[in-house]
Amino acid sequence: MSLSNDHLYHLLAEHQAAYVRCIDDDALESWPDFFDEVCHYRITTADNHRRGLEAGLMYADSKGMLRDRISALREANIYEQQSYRHVLSPPLIRTRESNGISSETSFLVARIMRTGETELFVTGRYFDRYRIDGERLLIRERIVACDSARIDTLLALVTPICLPIFSASASARANFRSSPTDIPS
Repeated sequence: MSLSNDHLYHLLAEHQAAYVRCIDDDALESWPDFFDEVCHYRITTADNHRRGLEAGLMYADSKGMLRDRISALREANIYEQQSYRHVLSPPLIRTRESNGISSETSFLVARIMRTGETELFVTGRYFDRYRIDGERLLIRERIVACDSARIDTLLALVTPICLPIFSASASARANFRSSPTDIPS
């Protein structure tokens, strides 16, 4: 079955909205379901992406690695309580093939601290390749290119741009403070 361009665009926009809602709503165990079994997920800087450099802040090459990341975040890491809100541009379909598409989507992520303070956390673009599976899209590759090389340390720990932060105890949340660090490009 061949999908019309309009229908494919609608599926892509719906997929992107569901993807960020999953993260913003802390439904992290469902996050890997947006990906194909064999996939590539990488967070890097826009400069590294432009220059074709493979170095990144986070890398996964399978749905299993993404699930492991969620387990580690849920069980092993303690951070100050905070949440996120994504804002996406309309997606741009760059190429279309019989069984897939590539697209680009700009994003902005705000971080809301437990105190209520809201700040701009990160901006950038998703560079995606999708496999078309009937009426469903699965991410084969997502490169998250952050606009700035000045990256908050939590971004390297907290993925996928950006997973909500959680903590096992209120005292750990109260004592934790994160600060930005420069990541060389």
